[in-house]
Amino acid sequence: MRNFTIYLVLFLCLFVSKINAQETYKEASEKFDAKRKEIIKEEEIIFSAKLDQLKVQQKNGVISKQEFKKQKNVLEKKRELNIKERDKLNSDNLFQQFPEMGAKSFEGRAFWISQGIKKDVREEKELLKKEVEEVDKQLIEGVITKKQAEEQKLKLAGFRAKTIEEKVSLRQEALKKLIQDDVDSDLEVHEKHAVLGLGKGDGYIEKDSVGRKTFVVPAMKVINSNNKNEKRSTSQFVLAFGANNLITNNAVANSDFSYWKSRFFEWGFTYNTRIFKNYNLLHLKYGFSVMYNNIRPTDNRYYVTEENQTNLEVFPSELKNSRFKNVYLVAPIHLEFDFSGNKSKSGNSGFSTHKGFRLGVGGYLGTRMKTKQKLYYNNSEDEIRIKTKDDFNTNDFIYGLSTYIGYKATSLYLKYDLNPLFKDNSVKQNNVSLGLRFDFN
Repeated sequence: MRNFTIYLVLFLCLFVSKINAQETYKEASEKFDAKRKEIIKEEEIIFSAKLDQLKVQQKNGVISKQEFKKQKNVLEKKRELNIKERDKLNSDNLFQQFPEMGAKSFEGRAFWISQGIKKDVREEKELLKKEVEEVDKQLIEGVITKKQAEEQKLKLAGFRAKTIEEKVSLRQEALKKLIQDDVDSDLEVHEKHAVLGLGKGDGYIEKDSVGRKTFVVPAMKVINSNNKNEKRSTSQFVLAFGANNLITNNAVANSDFSYWKSRFFEWGFTYNTRIFKNYNLLHLKYGFSVMYNNIRPTDNRYYVTEENQTNLEVFPSELKNSRFKNVYLVAPIHLEFDFSGNKSKSGNSGFSTHKGFRLGVGGYLGTRMKTKQKLYYNNSEDEIRIKTKDDFNTNDFIYGLSTYIGYKATSLYLKYDLNPLFKDNSVKQNNVSLGLRFDFN
């Protein structure tokens, strides 16, 4: 799961549209190189000055020619040692800011980048906690009013959120460069005609009985092979996104939610097993996914729970944004019709998947992980953000029907929840999603 999270972070960072104007990965690297040259220049000056002193001593007969050579060797070794020690301090400063530079492999650098993001967020949260405690202390002592305390907390939260955004943008720059390096084959040089599959391990090279080389990293294996028929069971990384909404009174027309701004996102792993040993059409596809269902109420409304009813009400201030998000962990299962045929990639007799038209029909069953409502509005000159985590009377479990149809890895994807979003609402509303699905084999 840790490695998959790393790859997902890398994929999502491709969609980052703008990096804040501050010291980036490239700028930090240029400073590092400039400092290294400065260190070498300074040590050369010191070495030359002491060497000149030795030359004067030899000329005046204070030391012999043999003693001159001996002391010169000592100075040279000291110069190299000083350069090495000072350069290490220079490197440590850079690695503290960008720890991924100390790793040589793609997976290693990606891991340290993700750790850096976690560290940045954790530090800012700890600072915010201390600042809020100090505000609470002033409130208890009567130094400030309750209203002033709330205003200070909102400002502190906004400042820390902005700081986190600025820090993370540095990591995002490093992630983008890492991806580009991998594309340009600057990190690892793989042999031609390699194909991807799943593997396990911490990163190593292995050989099979016929001498075929395999480079293995966690959750991914690169095999040097000109022709490889797929096994009866294969695995895929699934990524899906698109429009999301609620069906009310058996219709999605005249919805209370934005059609274009309400979206869903899904990622997960699946296994694809050929049902019949010598027949490639029917497959059973199963696995797990994490679903993010977002809806955005229109007409300046937000959700309010009263007793066992959750209804939309008009917000007292003008909302810039109103979001309602549910996150689920589900187990999808589909019967897949794969029309790839009974030939391998080289044209020989064999089986392969995701090489032609595909149709999947099935459903999903899972549990709700969290529910959150986000409200954004302006109060005077300040932007207020309210994030509420609650169940909002939503169902704890989810089950529904889903289908997809497409060509190779890309499909049109439709999902429909059979159970309503809210438990006891008088009007039943069911979530429906339509978008694109990618099954990376």
